[in-house]
Amino acid sequence: MLELVANYHCDTGEGPLWHPDQGLLYWLDIPDGELYSYDPGTGAHELRHEGERIGGLTVQEDGDLLLFGESGSIRTWNDGVGETLVEGIPEDDDSRFNDVIAGPEGRVYCGTMGGNLYCLDTDGRLRTLVEGMATPNGMGFTPDDDQLYVTESSAQTIWRYDYDPETGDLSNRDVFVDTVGRSGKPDGMTVDATGHVWSARWNGWCVVRHDSEGRELERVELPARKVSAITFGGPAYETAYVTTAGGEDDPAVEGEGAGGIYAVDLDVSGTPAFRSDVTV
Repeated sequence: MLELVANYHCDTGEGPLWHPDQGLLYWLDIPDGELYSYDPGTGAHELRHEGERIGGLTVQEDGDLLLFGESGSIRTWNDGVGETLVEGIPEDDDSRFNDVIAGPEGRVYCGTMGGNLYCLDTDGRLRTLVEGMATPNGMGFTPDDDQLYVTESSAQTIWRYDYDPETGDLSNRDVFVDTVGRSGKPDGMTVDATGHVWSARWNGWCVVRHDSEGRELERVELPARKVSAITFGGPAYETAYVTTAGGEDDPAVEGEGAGGIYAVDLDVSGTPAFRSDVTV
């Protein structure tokens, strides 16, 4: 089953994230700095915030959102009220965050369009983990929390790193999925309750499911060429939510559903996202 939840004709719909305390799904339209929410209980959806570009978000332990924005800025948000935790990153002054994920210990892994992958520690300190990536993108932890998947979109590769819970460091990178020569670049991703990886495919019209060895298991098509990200939500994380882009462009090229967000029944559930626990 594929259901159009809302269509704001997003230029770059991204960052879907379920907030279990509120029973709401949040997502972004990055270029316009727009933050939306959807209540599956009532079917209501609305624009909640607009301003500077936002590339990703997490849910904090206290229930606030943590927004990752332009020039490396990071701030909390609760219905328009919040505080700035990081003013910016000099190395990414002309860039923005692109995708983020909270880890088991409350740290956040966050990539920028400038090609840097950072770790935001719980004390608010930023550390550079990887430099010179070709568009760091979607991430996800293996079920045992021992490894982290990191998508490098323009290299058409999903990497798998060993994860050190004591330090937050990443090591021993190896190739999980190589999509060179295949249709669509890997973009946002999530890991389902069986440990399989779902990867959205930008310019690929689909999300792709991979087993723990990287083998492709299935493809689910969507009515949009630029499929950007996927997460699970709902009371039992029983529904997949998929964002798309290209809604301001020619639908004959981008698809009639471009820029919309979709609920998809994938016959598998997800697991709760880790929460960030960052204070300064």
